[in-house]
Amino acid sequence: MQSRPLVGVIACRRNVEGHPAHVVTDKYLSALRDYGLAPVVLPVWQDSVDVDLLTHLDGLLLTGSYSNVEPARYGAARAPENTWDDTERDAAALAWIPAALDLRLPLLGICRGFQELNVAFGGTLYQALQTQPGLLDHREPSGERDVRYGLAHEIEILPASRLAALFPERRAWVNSLHQQGIAELGAGLTAEAVAPDGVIEAVSVTDAPSFSLAVQWHPEWQPAEHPLYHALFEGFASACRGHRDGPTGDALDG
Repeated sequence: MQSRPLVGVIACRRNVEGHPAHVVTDKYLSALRDYGLAPVVLPVWQDSVDVDLLTHLDGLLLTGSYSNVEPARYGAARAPENTWDDTERDAAALAWIPAALDLRLPLLGICRGFQELNVAFGGTLYQALQTQPGLLDHREPSGERDVRYGLAHEIEILPASRLAALFPERRAWVNSLHQQGIAELGAGLTAEAVAPDGVIEAVSVTDAPSFSLAVQWHPEWQPAEHPLYHALFEGFASACRGHRDGPTGDALDG
């Protein structure tokens, strides 16, 4: 019986019961498992980032988080709305992203992971989209989880994009649980989808030979119920299987 592809999942640093902990919420791990992948939680230590860990993996998932990339990472002063850092995760993510690309490792970024990818490529972030003239309030609504992760706005999937190769429809509805977003797109990234206000909602690594996509929404929430979310995880899982099976199988179709 063939083993499931191993996917590294970046952890966040949190205090749990008074102790420093490395934390990943279950929805990310469950989504990977449901698509035939074996998740492996990757601890984050700012003073000891191990890029060799990635050589044992078939994919890398950069999850969402309530924390934000430290503004100094992209040359910005801190906005008053930006109150939660995770410097240990910053150090790990910004080291693992180029290492994963060098290894042709399939990469999927979600929410914070989407923002990390942009910063890794020299891009900048709006720290509070709701304060920018003409932009929507993209923040998480209050209420039960089904409300918070409910569909919030449409996106336009750009033609001839890698996302369009995975999902045939030009438009789709997505959830919205983020305060920050891309201000300046990093050099070497391609915009894949935009919100009605023009905010970039999906990007790819332009010259990456393998699956390298990141999205601002949360497709890990009930992906089987949403065709776009399902297509993302199907595409990522297929790329991870290709990486496990050898170099001829890890390119993104389309």
